[in-house]
Amino acid sequence: MTDPKLRRVDVLGVGVSTVNQEMALAEVTRWVDAGERHYVCVTGVHGVMESQRDPELLAIHNASGLTTPDGMPMVWAGRKAGADWMDRVYGPDLMLNVLARAAERGWTSFLYGGKDGVPELLAEKLAERIPGVKFAGMYSPPFRPLTEEEDEAIVKRINDSGAQLVWVGLSTPKQERWMAAHRDRLGAPAMFGVGAAFDFHAGLVPQAPPWMQRNGLEWFYRLTKEPKRLWRRYFRNNPAYLRAIRKRPPFLRD
Repeated sequence: MTDPKLRRVDVLGVGVSTVNQEMALAEVTRWVDAGERHYVCVTGVHGVMESQRDPELLAIHNASGLTTPDGMPMVWAGRKAGADWMDRVYGPDLMLNVLARAAERGWTSFLYGGKDGVPELLAEKLAERIPGVKFAGMYSPPFRPLTEEEDEAIVKRINDSGAQLVWVGLSTPKQERWMAAHRDRLGAPAMFGVGAAFDFHAGLVPQAPPWMQRNGLEWFYRLTKEPKRLWRRYFRNNPAYLRAIRKRPPFLRD
């Protein structure tokens, strides 16, 4: 095996970090210890294909502290490019791993996103699952853009909470835009755009069986559970991704 290095594999212009769960956890720990400020994009085919249509979103992915391979197609792309140490850094699993580290180190978290009541339910479920985990605050934003005054208020609320970790559950691309816009305004060293992890860990939406996740079939499972919401995303993006990746194979960036 090649020596693991924290590099990026170019997947249709999106720099996906050549990481596994252990490497991602180590990098986030370094940010908190050093007091750096970064955000994590948890990205699969959907994020990559949305970035083809949106140059700003593409730039946001490439400016992240980490853009993790959320889906197996990103892992396969990285391994094909030579990063054979890459593995899936699935948002819900990353959340559990980082929160376990947070419980050990005494870090606190802020939950931003989800429908009314979801952050509170999520905090309750995670506290049952991870002894010692601490939440400094939570907020379910309205389904509209915040006013400038509202945005200033939530920035103050998060900063006043002293949270080291901010978990953002707004779905792609809203959560990526929010993190990029707030990275320099928040004192927290790490923000994570984990989308559906809020509903998964709150027990509101079931996760795909592990065998489907390992074989890149989670999209199909999620489609069967939420067809009205997801059919357009998958039937638009998946075939387009396969066509594009044949024309522009992934490669490791210097």
